[in-house]
Amino acid sequence: MNTYTFSKYINGFQLANMNDAQLFSFKDDDKKTQTDEIQIADQNVALYINEFWTAKQRQASALHEISYRACFKPQLPEFFIKQLSKPKDIIYDPFSGRGTTVIQAGLMDRKIISNDINPLSRILAEPRFKIPLMQEIKNRLDSIPFNQSEKAKIDLSMFYDSRTESEIVSLKNYLIQRKKTGKEDYIDKWIRMVATNRLTGHSKNFFSIYTLPPNQAITPERQTKINKILKQQPKYKNVKQIILIKSGQIISKIFPQVKKQLFDISQSAIFLENDARSTYAIPNSAIQLTVTSPPFLDIVQYAKDNWLRCWFNDIDAEKVEKNITMSRKVEDWSKVMSDVFMELFRVTKKNGWVVFEVGEVKNGKINLDEYVVPLGKKAGFSCLGIIINKQNFTKTSNIWGVKNNTRGTNSNRIVVFNKKYE
Repeated sequence: MNTYTFSKYINGFQLANMNDAQLFSFKDDDKKTQTDEIQIADQNVALYINEFWTAKQRQASALHEISYRACFKPQLPEFFIKQLSKPKDIIYDPFSGRGTTVIQAGLMDRKIISNDINPLSRILAEPRFKIPLMQEIKNRLDSIPFNQSEKAKIDLSMFYDSRTESEIVSLKNYLIQRKKTGKEDYIDKWIRMVATNRLTGHSKNFFSIYTLPPNQAITPERQTKINKILKQQPKYKNVKQIILIKSGQIISKIFPQVKKQLFDISQSAIFLENDARSTYAIPNSAIQLTVTSPPFLDIVQYAKDNWLRCWFNDIDAEKVEKNITMSRKVEDWSKVMSDVFMELFRVTKKNGWVVFEVGEVKNGKINLDEYVVPLGKKAGFSCLGIIINKQNFTKTSNIWGVKNNTRGTNSNRIVVFNKKYE
């Protein structure tokens, strides 16, 4: 395997005229990129291996500081949006999750379309395009009546003090009523997003007692065991105060011109809750660039991990679980993704791009990129190569048993497709 240093940045329109062996030419200080080829379905596919963006992870906007299980770092979409699009182009994510791709696209002055069959995705993504003033949030919170007699219909005593629980339930009921009556506005949506993110966590600025990081809500039974081990009992947390603190941490770091830019983008933004195989609201040949990461092979229980968030937002978690594609067999997964690629081909512009991140599964024994390449080609795309971004994991990743390059998903594996002119 030979190595060389990427020499310069070039834009996506230049890339469209290049052959597979010349796929990318990026500059990343003095790091050297390993290159190789792999044969997939009778095609020699170029491989590019380096740590392309994770070394810069602390440069991300505070607007991304909304936790969600199995989300990629914002530097991933930033890297490709910069290379393969220009301002005002439409950027799309059919499996939007917490909205990392579309939020980053908005920050880079691109128009956006977001889709995710899990309704939590829209709850977490849409409010960050219409950022309220801190005083607006405070005034709205002050207007919400908290009834101390309110109690959840499920046992949450292992997470919350009874007074905290009553405040959470009061807020939950208020938000449900506002939505049902058509009175929900951008301030309510912001409060809902922040509260959803603050339900459980491992610091004082979460509603709950000490538990695991907020990208996964653990079961009541497991939390009860944690409480016994740590000899802890839930203490009162001021729900309104915590929402204000978290809002301030995000909003204070966003410049006014960025807020205006995001608001302007929100006027044409589309947020869908469809199966990624059937996104009829998106016109033909509308998308310049798709950056996405689909559900993998039964690795993450998306709805189960978010059972508490679903409860707070009055979402049927079991229904969401059934709708989300989490195939146990790679053959079944491939059948679903084949239809996804057909839909992506329909909505992608000529000379547009699809960046498909598939990680590694089954302890690295299955590389889904090797299954994705023929699926994209079958749909009509040209595969221009596979980028493998090696990364060092955070403490949070290690909590879940994912060690650096030894177990689980130890790299981003990204397949890059182009819809070439006929």
